[in-house]
Amino acid sequence: MGDELAGQIAVLTGAAAGIGRGIAVELAKAGADICIFDLKPGEQAAALMEELRQFDVRSLYVSGDVSRREDVQALADAVESTLGPASIVVSNAITSERRPFLDTPFDELSRAVEVGIYGAFHVLQVFARRMVQNHIAGTMIQLTSPWAYLPYPGGMDYRIVKSAQHNMALSLATELMWNGIRVNLVEPGWVDTPGEHRWYSDDMLKAGGQALPFRRLCTPEDVGRAVAFVCREPYMTGAHIKIDGGLSHTVYSQQLELPRQNSR
Repeated sequence: MGDELAGQIAVLTGAAAGIGRGIAVELAKAGADICIFDLKPGEQAAALMEELRQFDVRSLYVSGDVSRREDVQALADAVESTLGPASIVVSNAITSERRPFLDTPFDELSRAVEVGIYGAFHVLQVFARRMVQNHIAGTMIQLTSPWAYLPYPGGMDYRIVKSAQHNMALSLATELMWNGIRVNLVEPGWVDTPGEHRWYSDDMLKAGGQALPFRRLCTPEDVGRAVAFVCREPYMTGAHIKIDGGLSHTVYSQQLELPRQNSR
C-alpha cells in the first residue's frame, strides 16, 4: 500500500460494485479515506467495505440517490462530520437500459438523464461549493466513455448521458481551475463488470476482449489505477484520459467488430 494520497478524503458515487469498486480499492491502496455513495445497500457494498478495511484507511458507506439534491447534500454533511471535507470526488453513477431508439420508453430515458446528468450536476456542484468554502484545492473526476462520441446501435440513453457528462466536466474544468479545483475526465473502454454480464454472455465478453489489441477487456482495477494517477497529478486539469486499450482507435480504423448484446 502506498501513501501518495494519505490525508485525502475521496467520495465515489455509484461505487458499490464494478468500476466504482475498482476505483475505491485503488484509491484506498494509495492511502485515501473512502466514502462510497450508492443507491441500495447490499452484499456487494458490504463486501467492498470489508475489503477496504485491509488498507488501514477510514471508510464510510452512505445510501442515497444522486438524482435527489437533498440526498447529495446529506452525503456531503455525512462525509464532513465523519471523515472531514472531501478533497477528491469521483462521479460514476449512471443507469441505462440500452434499448434501441425505437424501443426506448420515455420514462427510461428520463431516469437515465436524472441519474447520469442531473445526478452528476448535483454531486459536482454540491462538493465544488464546499471545496470553495473550505479553501480546498481538490480534484474532481467524471467517468466518461468512448460511446459519448462513437456511434453504436442500441444504448441511446447511455450515449446521451455520457456526452452530457463529458461536456459538463470540461465546462467545470474551465471555471473551477480559478478556485484551485482540478476537473478531469477518465474514459474507460469496454470494462468487464457484473453489469456487462447482464448484457453479454461469457463467450461474447471473451470474444470481445480477444478482438481488442491487448486481447482482453479493461478491468475495474485498470480504471482505478488511472483515477489514482489523475488524483496524484497537481498540474492536470481539463484532461481527457483514455484507458480503453486502444478500443476507440480500432473503431476509428474499422478493424474492430464488437459482438451485439443479447436481446432482451
